[in-house]
Amino acid sequence: MSPQLYEFHLPLSQEELLKSGGVNQYVVQEVLSIRHLPSHLKAFQAAFRAQGPLAMLEHFDAIYSILHHFRSIDPGLKEDTLEFLIKVVSRHTQELPAILDDATLRGSDRSAHLNALKMNCYALIRLLESFETMTSQTSLLDLDLGGKGRKARAKATHGFDWEEERQPVLQLLTQLLQLDIRHLWSHSVIEEEFVSLVTGCCYRLLENPTISHQKNRSTREAITHLLGVALTRYNHMLSATVKIIQMLQHFEHLASVLVAAVSLWATDYGMKSIVGEIVREIGQKCPQELSRDPSGAKGFAAFLTELAERVPAILMSSMCILLDHLDGENYMMRNAVLAAMAEMVLQVLNGDQLEAAARDTRDQFLDTLQAHGHDVSSFVRSRVLQLFTRIVQQKALPLTRFQAVVALAVGRLADKSVLVCKNAIQLLASFLANNPFSCKLSDTDLAGPLQKETQKLQEMRAQRRAAAASAVLDPGEEWEAMLPELKATLQQLLKLPQEGEGMPEEVAETETAGEVAGRVRRLLAKAGYRQAIILTKEAIGHFQDSEPFSHMDPEESEETGFLNLLGAIFKAPTQEKNPQGAVGNLGPGETGCKDKPSVSEPEKCRENDELVKQEMLVQYLQDAYSFSLKITEAVGIISKMMYEHTTTVVQEVIEFFVMVFQFGVPQALFGVRRMLPLIWSKEPGVREAVLNAYRQLYLNPKGDSARAKAQTLIHNLSLLLVDASVGTIQCLEEILCEFVQKDELKPAVTQVLWERATKKVPCSPLERCSSVMLLGMMARGKPEIVGSNLDTLVSIGLDEKLPQDYRLAQQVCHAIANISDRRKPSLGKRHPPFRLPQEHCLFERLQETVRKGVVCPDPLWIPFKEAAVTLIYQLAEGPEVICARMLQGCAKQALEKLGEKSTPQEAPKDTPVLPTFLLMNLLSLAGDVALQQLVHLEQAVSGELCRRRVLREEQEHKTKEPKEKNPSSEATMEEEMGLVGATADDTEAELIRGICELELLDGKQTLAAFVPLLLKVCNNPGLYSNPELSAAASLALGKFCMISATFCDSQLRLLFTMLEKSSLPIVRSNLMIATGDLAIRFPNLLDPWTPHLYARLRDPAQQVRKTAGLVMTHLILKDMVKVKGQVSAMALLLTDPAPPIAALAKNFFNELSHKGNAIYNLLPDIISRLSAPDGGVEEEPFRTVMKQLLSYITKDKQTESLVEKLCQRFRSAQTERQYRDLAYCVSQLPLTERGLRKMLENFDCFGDKLSDESIFSAFLSVVGKLRRGAKPEGKAVIDEFEQKLRACHTRGLDAIEELEIGQAGSQRAPSARKQRAVSRHRHLASAASHSDFVTPEPRRTTRWRPDTKQQVSRKKLRIVFSSDESSEEEPLAEMTEDETPKKTTPIRRASAHRHRS
Repeated sequence: MSPQLYEFHLPLSQEELLKSGGVNQYVVQEVLSIRHLPSHLKAFQAAFRAQGPLAMLEHFDAIYSILHHFRSIDPGLKEDTLEFLIKVVSRHTQELPAILDDATLRGSDRSAHLNALKMNCYALIRLLESFETMTSQTSLLDLDLGGKGRKARAKATHGFDWEEERQPVLQLLTQLLQLDIRHLWSHSVIEEEFVSLVTGCCYRLLENPTISHQKNRSTREAITHLLGVALTRYNHMLSATVKIIQMLQHFEHLASVLVAAVSLWATDYGMKSIVGEIVREIGQKCPQELSRDPSGAKGFAAFLTELAERVPAILMSSMCILLDHLDGENYMMRNAVLAAMAEMVLQVLNGDQLEAAARDTRDQFLDTLQAHGHDVSSFVRSRVLQLFTRIVQQKALPLTRFQAVVALAVGRLADKSVLVCKNAIQLLASFLANNPFSCKLSDTDLAGPLQKETQKLQEMRAQRRAAAASAVLDPGEEWEAMLPELKATLQQLLKLPQEGEGMPEEVAETETAGEVAGRVRRLLAKAGYRQAIILTKEAIGHFQDSEPFSHMDPEESEETGFLNLLGAIFKAPTQEKNPQGAVGNLGPGETGCKDKPSVSEPEKCRENDELVKQEMLVQYLQDAYSFSLKITEAVGIISKMMYEHTTTVVQEVIEFFVMVFQFGVPQALFGVRRMLPLIWSKEPGVREAVLNAYRQLYLNPKGDSARAKAQTLIHNLSLLLVDASVGTIQCLEEILCEFVQKDELKPAVTQVLWERATKKVPCSPLERCSSVMLLGMMARGKPEIVGSNLDTLVSIGLDEKLPQDYRLAQQVCHAIANISDRRKPSLGKRHPPFRLPQEHCLFERLQETVRKGVVCPDPLWIPFKEAAVTLIYQLAEGPEVICARMLQGCAKQALEKLGEKSTPQEAPKDTPVLPTFLLMNLLSLAGDVALQQLVHLEQAVSGELCRRRVLREEQEHKTKEPKEKNPSSEATMEEEMGLVGATADDTEAELIRGICELELLDGKQTLAAFVPLLLKVCNNPGLYSNPELSAAASLALGKFCMISATFCDSQLRLLFTMLEKSSLPIVRSNLMIATGDLAIRFPNLLDPWTPHLYARLRDPAQQVRKTAGLVMTHLILKDMVKVKGQVSAMALLLTDPAPPIAALAKNFFNELSHKGNAIYNLLPDIISRLSAPDGGVEEEPFRTVMKQLLSYITKDKQTESLVEKLCQRFRSAQTERQYRDLAYCVSQLPLTERGLRKMLENFDCFGDKLSDESIFSAFLSVVGKLRRGAKPEGKAVIDEFEQKLRACHTRGLDAIEELEIGQAGSQRAPSARKQRAVSRHRHLASAASHSDFVTPEPRRTTRWRPDTKQQVSRKKLRIVFSSDESSEEEPLAEMTEDETPKKTTPIRRASAHRHRS
């Protein structure tokens, strides 16, 4: 077919060119074979050199054949074809301008160029798409094979790097489209297929996931420009809009790419309307459809968010279209719309010079943002807070909205979502950092200036009102305006005359009636109604016959007469309206106010400006004060979040408190102290955050010199030590130790501390003491800080002056103790521990100070002597000798005092009396020595024996002759050495135990001499009734009991009698700690007394309950006591009125929940005890406790089993209250479909109880929870259950008999099945069993049977309830031998389930 006779139609697919179409439509005549393609390509190239671009008209079949065989042909041929086609199109692009400008161009030539243009473009674009398709497949293969050698594989596939060739092709097509090629078509209307051909390749290139990579930036820009030309010159907007919407729905990687393109078209190409078209399409998307298409919603949301960042002004005009998505279900779309609003507030609607319309739009956007701070989705709430954080950081939030947004942030601190809480903290931190008020935000400091300036403003307003009224208002109108308030004041004064006594208004003797009337008038004008009425009363008494006070009508009421008189005075024409004085004060030539010229305009302006400035000042102070109050409120809430489980939240809290502290909020120090224990966190991020916080707060103080900075640092750290607990001091010591080890504390700090400690610089006793404490803390990191100045420290705190500063002496002991490692020596250490000789001056001074202080009634001596005894045992060689001498010396002084007391009084009836404080000091000292002697034996002596044995064995091993090494003999020898080592350890432990049992408390030792005295004081609380003495004696007795099991066993009755019967909370608290320690040391002895330990959880004293909670927490979590049914007392602490105790109980159950099925096993016993008619708790506390405990039941099997057992409990329950309690417990469980089936199986157990409204509501709430996450197949079961519930509820008691008759025959079978299925340790209660709601006692055997192990193994396969072991007889702590518990059950510490024999 002649080229001039056909017309080339752009096909939708390549195969269409092979089919015969319409008249004169071009059809490919032959698809050439692969081996003929190179020769035909060369022929095409030769023809191109001769004919130019029109050569394509005759050689299109060759190019089509290359496209047809593209996957099979040689890469070199592909590259040659691409290069040649680029030449052809480039040549055609160069020639077309001249052809288009040729007015004499014939129709056949125009048609030939049009066909050539379409053929050339079609061939080039299809070749480009073929390369792109193969590259995409190669990229997918690269993902499977890995990234190495990717470029090499691409080059091997194509023969060249295709990614570098795309850009020139796209730029060539852009140049072509920029020509006015529409004239080649008839009527100068370019066909849509040609534009779709060119733009379609662009969209296909964009679908490649790698297009968003940085290396393809040039390709993206080329595509953008090509499409931009199509938009501006070829009416491509509608198609582009549809295509962009489709691509956003299906390709997640394209959001940022398309945003860049659209923003470029809107700005550089002037196509702003395309933004509106795209946004309109997105806005018209149905929100319900988007909720079902999360990928599409994600693409739209990302597109809108980024588009708002780039062109917010253009997007703002289309925002109204998107508002419907704020009510849609998809949270991503809501986030996108809100983010767009925030960007417009930041970039477009920012500043003070906005027009009214723009200001209204900004306010609407901010209102919407604030409203969605309470969105149902936590992601939206979190996003809103993030957006407000940006707005605050860029200072785009109007001052008028500060309080509202701060209130929103404070409210979100209580959000259930951790992410929302974190962002709320960040927003508050941004408010602090960018607040316009002050660098110091103390509400107490701001309250004073606010009150003062507010009062000043009120005075200025009153003066202005008075001036304005006198100048403008008619007296009659002014009188009518003030009449209501004046009347109310008059009525109040007439009813309560004494209220006017505080403001006396007297009439001077020289004053005339007219002058007094002028004063009344001025008081009324200034709104001084109370003073005006009082002055009028006085004037009526003085001027009864003078005008105007003589016009009081006796027939009128007193109130009416007063008002008429005041009205007459105020309205009376007068020349005197001068607010400064009476008419008489005017000069001879002056007249009244009416004759006086009005105030000049500049003065009026000045007064107005001053009033406006004052109003602004008051408003500023009011805003600052309100802001500081909100921050103070936030500090209290955020401090409670310090111990959240989420690391990021804790880090945000720490950073927030650093900022709050820097802004001088008074409560910030509390948070800074509260974060100290986090230094022990197992999370490295939290620990590092605490260290960084203290670095910022304390290691970079302000000062001109290193010394000034050191003094500031020491002063700030000393503030932390004020009233600090022992735990706080230990935490601070750990932080300082870390700083010292990393050399972050400058030498000037140590120097200043020593100067203050040695009084080289003036300082108070407390400052001196804190300096010694800080030196001791630093010694933990570098012992030489104290070790090199040991004698100096001794002279500082243990000098011979009187009276002795025992607080300083105690801190000196603590500081010196840090020069040695207090941990138990490990076997790996071969060097002997650091010890000082007995003759060292340190121990001499310690002995002397203790001996002198024992006869002084100083309460600080007690903690000092404890630190002194600890230091002696830690550092001295033979510490027991030193402490024995010290005890003997103190006892000798006590005897001397006793002799002094008894010498003057020779009467035989008087017995010698020892001062109470002296006896207390003596017993306390003996207790400390006893405990430290035990610690010394079990740690230092045991460790030293072990160290020497290891050294001796090594020495013996070296002296032996070396033998041939045999692997088997070596293994045997290692095993033997291990056994020998273990035997030696046991021998050493037995030696230490023997010393404690047989020697320490026998008659030959010093400690034994104090035992009779100690027992006498403890056994006679009436005789020795002093609280301090009783506390010291009880604590000392506990320490003595730690030494020997024999002595402990003999004194347990006494200990527990004091624990229960003592009237002093401090004694009960001390003994709770002591018995807790004894339970760890002698668990078998303390086991029978366990119920008495649990009993202290119900102690009336808050201090004792807290101590008992701490002790029982440690004992239970360390498996040192049996977790019995009495743990319900621990559960009851969850409702304790003291928040620290409730927090302690919650922490206990949090930890217990990590120990297998512990809480699950305890729940039946806890429910039984707490809901029992006798001894239970009220319904509201019960629900609080069970809500917390049931939240730990998360496993489906546990839930199902618990549901079944709770349903069975309905049969044994006997009161309405127990029914309600059980129903509430069932409603709190996280039920699944299987759990619901268990409830249906056991419906007979509770069906007859559903007539009670609260029980019915509880079960109905279960149905509501199940419906929320139910699958379609499970809804039928839920409906069935609900129908049964409603049927039993509505029919009430009438249906109970029918229900029982229908179920009489079927109850036996389920019961039999249940008995076989449930463990033997739980039986359904019968009518003959307990009358209360308590889990029945398990069966017990007197001794183990041969099949015990089999029983245990079977039980391990099932989840069973622990038995209620509290129903056995509990021994009461009485002073009789026959009531002492004799049973000692061995405690197996590692066992999770304990079985009783």
